[in-house]
Amino acid sequence: MRRTELLQETRKMRFEEAYGGWNTGRLTQEEAARLLGVCERTFRRYLERYESQGLEGLLDRRLTQASHRVAPLDEVMAMQEQYRQRHLGWNMRHFHDWYRRDGGCRSYSWVKKHLQAAGLADKGRKKGAHRKKRERMPLPGMMIHQDGSRHEWVRGQRWDLIVTMDDATSEHYDMRFVEEEGTASSFAGIREVIRTQGLPCSFYSDRGSHYWSTPQAGGKVDKGNPTQFGRALGQLGIEMIPAYSPEARGRSERAFATHQGRLPKELAIAGIADMASANRYLSERYRAPFNELFAQLA
Repeated sequence: MRRTELLQETRKMRFEEAYGGWNTGRLTQEEAARLLGVCERTFRRYLERYESQGLEGLLDRRLTQASHRVAPLDEVMAMQEQYRQRHLGWNMRHFHDWYRRDGGCRSYSWVKKHLQAAGLADKGRKKGAHRKKRERMPLPGMMIHQDGSRHEWVRGQRWDLIVTMDDATSEHYDMRFVEEEGTASSFAGIREVIRTQGLPCSFYSDRGSHYWSTPQAGGKVDKGNPTQFGRALGQLGIEMIPAYSPEARGRSERAFATHQGRLPKELAIAGIADMASANRYLSERYRAPFNELFAQLA
């Protein structure tokens, strides 16, 4: 039994007690109303309905009326069929973005509820408390992140996705697929940032050999022996900052988790199987909508 129905049955039982006390003169209307947890005026309304209709008159009529906001069954079925035919396996947030892009007008909660009711989506487990996140930089351009993620972005092929993004806003300034992350891909990403945004103050990355010289594996970087990339940024006056753990690059890691959940599905729907087409998709159809959804104000 739903909570509203349980409260309704409880009200009927309590009313008989309150009515009996009032009818025999043991309780005033004010006291009887207090017993029911309502005001005196509401108790008088209950009296009128009870004496004309009996206990059935106390029922909340809203429980027997269909809401005018309930979506037509055809609309629910069409949304579920859209998910089943084209987007099966997509997470709810990703599918809702495409549902709205295709003209859907319902909320994220509505879509999720009806997909879960049809058994097309699982209910997510509650996530544990996350450690305190590092504060973002206060202004765009104060720190740029660059990182790569190797993944099977299209069926049967593993590429590196190189992302260059702003720490203050998480806006992606450059995204590109390459066969393997290295000096050339790093230069291409930072070049695009400088071309479109200007010189950043600092550059944050992992300790890959194209970024840093590391005499001992897993140890400190040798800032006195810069790589070709490090020398170029030094001449431009951009400070380089090394990351010493994946957790330190949490902002980039979370972004890549989102890309790995979305990009392979979108590339598959678009029928893309080669790197050149995939890079065009990134620049022309993916990056701007992604920034619109996930970038924040500084």
